[in-house]
Amino acid sequence: MASEHPPTIDPVAAQRWHRAAPAHSPWLHEEVARRMEDRLQWIRLEPKAWADWEPVRGGLAAHALIERRYPRAQSWIVGNETRQASSAAVSDTRPWWRRLSAPVLRHGPVADGAVQMLWANMALHMSAQPQALIGEWHRALAPEGFLMFSCLGPDTLRELRAVYGELGWPPAAHEFTDMHDWGDMLVHAGFAEPVMDMERITLTWETPQRLLAELGELGTNLHPARFAALRGKGWKSLLHDEMAQRLRQPDGRLALTFEIIYGHAFKPAPTVRVSGESAVSLQDMRSILRRGKEPGR
Repeated sequence: MASEHPPTIDPVAAQRWHRAAPAHSPWLHEEVARRMEDRLQWIRLEPKAWADWEPVRGGLAAHALIERRYPRAQSWIVGNETRQASSAAVSDTRPWWRRLSAPVLRHGPVADGAVQMLWANMALHMSAQPQALIGEWHRALAPEGFLMFSCLGPDTLRELRAVYGELGWPPAAHEFTDMHDWGDMLVHAGFAEPVMDMERITLTWETPQRLLAELGELGTNLHPARFAALRGKGWKSLLHDEMAQRLRQPDGRLALTFEIIYGHAFKPAPTVRVSGESAVSLQDMRSILRRGKEPGR
C-alpha cells in the first residue's frame, strides 16, 4: 500500500499544483480548521511541541487559535512554502506581545519524534502519495502523540460532477478517498485508535464566475483524464450557462456540496516482543525507558 498512488491523481499535476497554489488561506480551509480546532478541547494531552503542515494553505487564523490554546508549546512550520514567506505569514497572526514572549517559530523538516501533535488541515486530498505523507506524519510524532487532519471526501462537488457527466465531458475533479479507507491507511502507517468523522458543507455563490474563481483557490483538477488542452470561450460560456441552470437554488444562488472528513489518531508507544533475540531502535528504547520512569508505571 505504501507504494501505491491514487489512480485518479496525476502526480505531475499534483506537483505542479503544490508549486503554484495561491499563498493564502482559502475561507473554506479556515472554517474547517476552526471546527477541527474546537475538537482539541476533548484531547487531554497538552503538547510541548506541535507541527503545522502547510499552514499558509491550511489556515493562518487556525494556527493562531492553536497557539492561544497551547501558549507554551513550541511550534514547527512544515510545508512547501519558503521559510521566509511561511514564517512571516504565521508571525503576522501573532499579537505584538505574543511575538515577544512566544517560543521562536521553527521551520521543518521535523526531527523524528520531535512533536506531540501534528496538525494537517485540508492537505491530504491533494497528495499524489498519501500513504507516504501519512508515514511522514507518523515519523515526526513522539510516542503517544496524536494526529489531527482534515480533507475533502467523495461527495465533494457532486453537483458539478453531474453537470460534466451529463454533457459527456471528462471528470470535473479527481476522486476523493472515503474516510474508511483513510482509517485503514492510518493503521497501515502505524497509528492506533483512528477516529474518523465527516460532515457536509454547502457553499453558495451569486454567479458561475465567482464560483469557479473560488474553486480555483481551493484546488485544481488532478484527474489524468481531465481536459488535456485549453478550451475556448464557447466552452466556458456553455459551462456558465449549464451551471446557472443546474446549480441554482430557490433563493437564486448556485450551490455546491463539500464533504469534509476529519481524522484523529494516536501514535502508540513502542513495545518489545519477547523472543530469543530482540532488536529495538535507540529512539524506541529511550521512549520505553521514559515510560518506565513515569509515576504509577
